[in-house]
Amino acid sequence: MNKIKVGIAGAAGYTGCELIRLLATHPQTEISWLMTGKTNEGKRLHEVFPHLRGVPERVFQPLEPASAEGADLVFMCTPHCVAVSIVPEFLEAGCKVIDVSADFRLKDPKAYEKWYQMTHTEPDLLEEAVYGLTELNRSRLPGARIVANPGCYPTDSILALAPVLQEGLAHLDSIVIDAKSGVSGAGRSLNLRTHFSETTEDLQAYNPAKHRHIPEIEQEVSLLAGQKTSVTFVPHLIPMIRGMLVTVYCKPTRETDTKELTDLYKAFYDQEPFVDVLTDGELPRTKNVWGTNRCEIAVQYDPRSSTILIVSVIDNLVKGASGQAVQNMNVVFELPEPSGLESLALYP
Repeated sequence: MNKIKVGIAGAAGYTGCELIRLLATHPQTEISWLMTGKTNEGKRLHEVFPHLRGVPERVFQPLEPASAEGADLVFMCTPHCVAVSIVPEFLEAGCKVIDVSADFRLKDPKAYEKWYQMTHTEPDLLEEAVYGLTELNRSRLPGARIVANPGCYPTDSILALAPVLQEGLAHLDSIVIDAKSGVSGAGRSLNLRTHFSETTEDLQAYNPAKHRHIPEIEQEVSLLAGQKTSVTFVPHLIPMIRGMLVTVYCKPTRETDTKELTDLYKAFYDQEPFVDVLTDGELPRTKNVWGTNRCEIAVQYDPRSSTILIVSVIDNLVKGASGQAVQNMNVVFELPEPSGLESLALYP
């Protein structure tokens, strides 16, 4: 089989960097084009990312569809509200697209306008795009032209909730998601809020009830539950580079216990190559998945407060972004799903 020729738009950011790292060892892909904005245009790969010396040298090209001529697939790692204006040209040129930004995740154009303050100009593509949470939508991915790669918080939150929602075990008006992410989730652009002196020795909540991932989480949770569902979602910024942990609280619809819940989760994710359900009281840690495409989940029942507790961790840049994009690519092109994603976690 010929190698898949891949272009990466927005390749000078963190998600683009992670894609280069993962695809460089993928046995069935060839990185053909790296596209970026004006700041890094014309620079060589190792000038922008010195740690990637040894990867076949590429020069960052202008962010325009002509740069990807001949590509089989383009990963869009651009800021939100950029991909929507460029993706149609890539599709017209015969490229498949996996959009790592948020431009094709929300099915309702009015929701996109409300949360991103921009009119979506491609509502037909919104309808066509497959929401790429691979574990839940795998059957829809083979051959897809456009995949909307989920956000990091939604990935962690939805994987945590999916089993109890499909089983009808959670009261839908009781779901609270307490989420914490490393600073890399804010991207590579300079920002005072993510400045070392501002984040170190600090822990802060941000955008409670206003975060742009709320409608994405609610869209997918509603599909799982079979009815419109709202959640309380509060994200926090923690002073580390990588990693994301969500703790979900919800009330059960009937009597249950930790063993039943754990058995449910183990059965639900039994065939999933990248989801590990922990048992015997072990709890997920972000260090356990650092640098990998894995998700760790543990579930417990607190009989004292009659509450289901779910803890889930991912690496926000890998399973929460670039690794999941590679996982989706593998399924779209009907390659072995773990290809390029077999690396173990980094520790300590």
